[in-house]
Order: sequence, then C-alpha cells, then structure tokens
Amino acid sequence: MSENIIPGIKAYEDEMVAIRRHLHAHPELSLQEFATSQFVADKLSEWGYQVTREIGKTGLVGTLKKGTSDKAIGLRADMDALPIHETTGLSYASTRPGVMHACGHDGHTTILLSAARYLASAECEFNGTVHLIFQPAEEAIGGADLMIRDGLFSRFPCDAVYALHNRPGLPAGKLGFYAGHFMASADTVKIILTGKGGHGAHPAGTIDPIVVAASLVMSLQTIVSRNVTPGETAIVTVGTLHAGIASNVIPETAEMELTVRAMKPEIRDLLIQRIHTLATSTAQSFGATATVEVYESYPVLTNSEKETADARALAIEVFGPQAVEESIRPSTGSEDFSFMLEKRPGTYFLLGNDGEEKQGCFLHNSGYDFNDGIISVGATFFVSLVRQHCR
Repeated sequence: MSENIIPGIKAYEDEMVAIRRHLHAHPELSLQEFATSQFVADKLSEWGYQVTREIGKTGLVGTLKKGTSDKAIGLRADMDALPIHETTGLSYASTRPGVMHACGHDGHTTILLSAARYLASAECEFNGTVHLIFQPAEEAIGGADLMIRDGLFSRFPCDAVYALHNRPGLPAGKLGFYAGHFMASADTVKIILTGKGGHGAHPAGTIDPIVVAASLVMSLQTIVSRNVTPGETAIVTVGTLHAGIASNVIPETAEMELTVRAMKPEIRDLLIQRIHTLATSTAQSFGATATVEVYESYPVLTNSEKETADARALAIEVFGPQAVEESIRPSTGSEDFSFMLEKRPGTYFLLGNDGEEKQGCFLHNSGYDFNDGIISVGATFFVSLVRQHCR
C-alpha cells in the first residue's frame, strides 16, 4: 500500500511521526485541549489556512479555498485523551500522570494535519473549499454537539463530512466501510429508588430500597429479551448500584446507573420508555417511588449510503481492492461524529492499526499505542476525498 501514498505526503512522513509522538507525550482531557488546539492552529496558520478558534470551547476549524467552485467538504479529527495512566514504557509516553492518548486521537489529529499540509501545497489542486474540523471532547460530553451548537455548519457550510478511526485488530492501512446504522446510540440512565429506612432488625417497619433495586435489576434484563424483536441490537446494562452504609441499617434510598445502547433510533426510544415503566411500576409494587433521569449522550451513528459507497469505491481506486476490508460490521460502541452525520451526509470509516498481536492492546487500554505507519495512508485518503468532491 505504501506505493500508493501521495509522494508529497511521503516526503514529510518523518516530521508527521514526530508531531504524533509530541501529541502523545502531551495529552489533554476533554475540553482541556488548550495546548493541542494552539499547536494545531499554529501549524494550520503556517500553511496558509484561515483558522477559527474556540468552537465548542477548545475546538477549531481550518479553512482553505482553491478555485471558484461552491463545493465544500468537511474532514474531522478528534483531539482529546483519556483519564488512563500509561504503562507502555515508550520513549514518547505521556508526561502527564493519569492522562493518556489511549484511543489514538493523537494519530487522528496528525493524519488530518498531514492531509492539511499537502492540501495547502502548490502541487495539490482542487476546486472548492475544505474545512478541517479539529474537535474536542469526543471521549466525554460530545464535543461534536458542542461545535454544532456553536454554529459549526452554519459558519462553515459542508456538503458532506468524513471522519476515520483507527482499529486495532484490522491489518495496518486497511480501510473499512459500512453504510447505514454503524455505531450504537449511548445513553446513561440514573434511577433513584426511595423507600423508608430503618433498623435492619425490624424490616417490617421499613420499605427496603435494596430489595426494590434487586427486583428491578432482574426486571430490566427482560427488556431486550421480551420487548425487542429478535435480531435487533439492544443493550441495557446496570453498571452501578449503590445503597446503604451499614449491615444493620436499611437505607432510605438506592441508586443505580445504566448504559443503554441501540442501533436504531426507534429501538433507543423503546428501551428508554420500558426503563421508565419498569422502574416506576416495580417501585410502586413495594410501596416505594422511583425517579428516572435520562442523560442522552450519543445518537446512532448512521453513514449515508451514497457517501459511503463513493468512499469505498475511491479507496479501491486509490489503494486497490485488497485495501478494503469486507467483513466490517456494526459496533455497539458509540461515537459523537453521529451528531455531525445527523446534520450532514457523510461517512465514518475505519483504518487498520495492525493486528492486536503486534500493537498489543485494543483501544482504551493503558498499553495501547497508535501505529505511525498508517499516518500517510489516512492522509492520502483524506486528500483523495477532497479531490473527488471538489473537482
């Protein structure tokens, strides 16, 4: 695949690897990407982009226009790191204890910077406008949504938007595409069960919220098996359950938190509705009450049919048919690029980060590292998307 990399991108590959490792050594958490944002802005300005800062707090957009066409395309990279203590022992390991680029966003940012540099060069021709979207807070509170609320697409109109994510376990440089519902919605639901506390030796005078919680946990497991059509993807997981401080005290309340995931918006709505119903009715059956709070996180990520098909065909044209992985399937993971795809057509695709046996770990692991060998592959494909759209 290296023979298909744009020579102009290949020429500064070592510099881009150095940038990626600099970003890896200096990770920043969601909405704290101040130094990363400044670093990116400085590079874009140096290459001739019009840079707009503080979109979604720490996000930015680099804009470049060539030719006379009104066509416009958006390319997005995420910038934030995770609250994980790195254990790789690499020479460029995180210098900030407890913070690490364990998902490869340092690589994603570098790929887009590599593409940016070539797009701005005299040898790269296209006819239209490219908006490079460097997004904060993908790992936490949906930085894509924050940027949209700050007028991302009204200020920087895009006909279509594209993003990639590295994938350990997929051969290095291979590209994976999937049209339609590709990644699950993700919501957090908090349930507070309120009963009547008292002495553990005299339970008859109490309404025990722990018993209510135990019954509700089991009832919640029937939602997917008894309310969702077989074959549809749906997950209701009780991740936390907190109640009580002593063995001989029946507490007043019990609290639980759930993660709720679905591959279709209508299934998402069904799950939330059933959680409300079961929590309320279960609590009432014991004489307790239930408060249900839904914290909507990321919607279903839906790749546009046309843009996905066109991107896949382009990957074959640029790199050959062997470069496209045909076994890509939907994932119950979530991704806030879904917010952008709700507003504009486009596609979110995968870029192989080499086999797990070589890289050692999957994403969100303290031993993970991004594969520098795929930076130029990703940059070449981003540039190809711009040239295809802005002809």
